[in-house]
Amino acid sequence: MPHTVPRAGAAQGSRPRWWTELPLIAVVYAAYSAGRLLARGDVSTAVDHGLAILHFEQRLNIDFESPLNDIFTAHAAIGIPADFAYASLHYVLTPAILMWLWKRRKASDYRFLRTWLLVSTIIGLIGFTLLPTCPPRLLEASHGFVDTMAQYGSYGWWGGDASAPRGLGGLTNQYAAMPSLHVGWALWCGIALWRHGRSVWTKIGAVGYPLAITIVVMGTANHYFLDAAAGAAAMGLGALLTGPALRLADTVRTRLRPARETATAARTAGVPANVGDKCETSPRERERIPRQQGGGADRRRKDGAADDGGRGAGAGAGGRSTTATGGTAPAAGDGAAAAAR
Repeated sequence: MPHTVPRAGAAQGSRPRWWTELPLIAVVYAAYSAGRLLARGDVSTAVDHGLAILHFEQRLNIDFESPLNDIFTAHAAIGIPADFAYASLHYVLTPAILMWLWKRRKASDYRFLRTWLLVSTIIGLIGFTLLPTCPPRLLEASHGFVDTMAQYGSYGWWGGDASAPRGLGGLTNQYAAMPSLHVGWALWCGIALWRHGRSVWTKIGAVGYPLAITIVVMGTANHYFLDAAAGAAAMGLGALLTGPALRLADTVRTRLRPARETATAARTAGVPANVGDKCETSPRERERIPRQQGGGADRRRKDGAADDGGRGAGAGAGGRSTTATGGTAPAAGDGAAAAAR
């Protein structure tokens, strides 16, 4: 009986199906958006955290967001494209690269990079919850920052609430600045392009895109430098946890796999498996089995008849005796027939 792999689920090493991947990504993105909202804390606490970060950077002279924001504010030719990049690339380029990896790369590479992105995003949500942080653009004007998204809002679809479209500012958490997942996702995109891209331009984009996004998030006063560093750190921690997460997912998938699929996989691999009462035989095979059994019985009857014929022939030959002159003496039956004549 031929063994076939059931179509109920994909093999562990096969490429994930798009109708399972899209809902998974949609659910994680919805959790990301909802988590940002649920992470809303006390505004005064978020402002205190933001000022603490700014003062720490100023003591170390690493407050790069201050001079960059001055440049973006003074030059619209720089500030407007930066605002467009901040409001769109984070949500467009990352899914585009994920789809490219799913279509063009090996299934194992895609699974690792997809899981890495999801795990790192969850780490970012934990950071939003534990450390609500006021971005530089929402600090008092005395600190010298200008919200370029509000300054150049007439050129784009966003309003004064970060990258949220006009009228939807209440659906975003403006105090989820630490860590910067804009930088984290851009770093993920750069590594994916560097490892799996082939052309020189792909390599240039792999290096340039994360650096450009890091400058953009600081120049638009949406993040501190330490926010960007924390986004990169979240991606590093996510990369370390991706292997255990994949092994855990494989363990859960194996335990939830139906018993029939496990038995079929064992037979396919050449391992004997007990056939349960759910094993079914196709109609064509049921027709073939009786014919095979009947053919075997016919062969046994023919073999028996041949054996009987051989023994009969041997008995006839044994009824004759050889004379001393080399002739064959007539048997008793032959003599009786001669006397009758």
